[in-house]
Amino acid sequence: MTEKIKEQILSIRASGVTNMFDLPRVQHEAYVRGFYELVLYLEEHKAAYSRFILTGEAKDSK
Repeated sequence: MTEKIKEQILSIRASGVTNMFDLPRVQHEAYVRGFYELVLYLEEHKAAYSRFILTGEAKDSK
C-alpha cells in the first residue's frame, strides 16, 4: 500500500460520508473524488484494505 493510497483512504474516512467497510460506497466516493488509484486498489486488495482499517497495518499480504 502506497502513501498515496493511505492518504486517500484517510481522506474518505475523515469525511465521515460512509462506513469504511461498505466497499462499494468507498469505491464510489473514491471515484467521485478522483482517487482512481484507490478504486483499483480496492478491487485487488480487499484483505489488505480491511486490515488497514482495523489495525492501521499497511502491508499487503503476499
